[in-house]
Amino acid sequence: MNIFGAMYDKTMQWSKHRFATFWLTFVSFIEAIFFPIPADVMLIPMSMSQPKQATKLALYTAIASMLGGMIGYAIGYYAFDLVSDYIQQWGYQHHLDTAISWFTKWGILVVFVAGFSPIPYKVFTICAGVMQMAFIPFIITSFISRYARFLLVAKLAAWGGEKFAAKLRKSIEIIGWSVVALAIIAYLLLK
Repeated sequence: MNIFGAMYDKTMQWSKHRFATFWLTFVSFIEAIFFPIPADVMLIPMSMSQPKQATKLALYTAIASMLGGMIGYAIGYYAFDLVSDYIQQWGYQHHLDTAISWFTKWGILVVFVAGFSPIPYKVFTICAGVMQMAFIPFIITSFISRYARFLLVAKLAAWGGEKFAAKLRKSIEIIGWSVVALAIIAYLLLK
């Protein structure tokens, strides 16, 4: 089954589309609020296919993520009771509990680390609002951490460029099915 190869080809095709930058920023914005797919899914192929634009793409992605983070913060601050059931349904409750304990222990430093954490960023944006973290330090720290992360990802992808894209394409089925297998194993172990 060539599922991941077809998805990879489509993603690479989309990365060169004239509206790709819009979709990259849109995905980055909504990912900081509720969307489960990170912006990296678009940032990486776009940076590989447009290496000279990698820094600019990382900046756009970080700005959109920060703006989405502001909405996530507002949800946590003003409407947490309305969304708490969705957080449980979507399987983020454990992540939220972890983030709250981190906020209690380390404060603003958690927002910086969250930019690089495997825990979805939306959890931290909503949690920052729930914890009523100071808004301006939240925004500044969010931007710095998200830009650092996206710049690192974009520059690595740009450095690999089209040559890396071709090598990745050859191994995408193995990588894709390995990730699926690891996700199933993790789910079964954590169940």
